Amino acid sequence: MNDVRRTWAKTSRDVSALKASESARATNAADSVQQADQAAQRELTGVSWDFSQVDVSLITAVGVEKARHRFRAALPDLIWNAAALEGNTFTLPEVRTLLDGTTVQGKRIEEEQQILALSEGYSFVDELVGAGEFRLSKRTSDHVHALVARHEAIESGHFRGEGAVRGGGTVQLTTGGYVDGVPEGELQQRWQLLTEALSEIEDPRERALVYNAAATRTQYYFDGNKRTARLMMAGELMSHGFDAVSIPNSRRLEFNVALDHLFQTDDATQLLAFTVSCAARQ
Repeated sequence: MNDVRRTWAKTSRDVSALKASESARATNAADSVQQADQAAQRELTGVSWDFSQVDVSLITAVGVEKARHRFRAALPDLIWNAAALEGNTFTLPEVRTLLDGTTVQGKRIEEEQQILALSEGYSFVDELVGAGEFRLSKRTSDHVHALVARHEAIESGHFRGEGAVRGGGTVQLTTGGYVDGVPEGELQQRWQLLTEALSEIEDPRERALVYNAAATRTQYYFDGNKRTARLMMAGELMSHGFDAVSIPNSRRLEFNVALDHLFQTDDATQLLAFTVSCAARQ
């Protein structure tokens, strides 16, 4: 009797196989939940994300007034980086000179106008935060866009389709391909869904990051979308006592790679992770 192996008794190999099977089922279940969550995110915002891959603690809490003080102190750098990412050839010393009220010789008027427009937009957001009036609202976004892109965008300060001009929204990737934008007729509904989704995100850092990615992907305006979205992100962060995040021109390649991934896949995780990594280097 003792020499007969009981058929129901499990060997160590059987136990290992059972544990592996249970682990696989748990992993598959978790993957299914994550996929469902990401599908819901895309339905509401146009993008999906996974904050388990993003260290938002890199965005530091310093208080509203200190955040504003640091923002104002860095304005020339912030403006230069934003303009340089758009291909503006002004150097940082030339930006400082222009902001001090002196015209820089040998520069195109369009580049000068872009610098001054960015300065107005950044100052406007700072003032709203100081007055406690900054909101992730269409009204605020339209006003910011009307300032920063008024010399470049068609019908600045208005969503595509709100004026007489139709179309737009197509994005050219750094690889040379193109991605179609959200049809203009869907933009108002997309905005409503986005604001509803944002209201469910409690952490203002996550809310600001998601807004930036979603607004960038949706392309609400004919031009100036990234500048407007990043400035809105900065306002949301500062209004809750966090430092604004700037994308340095020195990391343009990484930024473009993250943007390409966003536009090709609608997955914002890479862009979110890249953005918070910029906060760590400020």
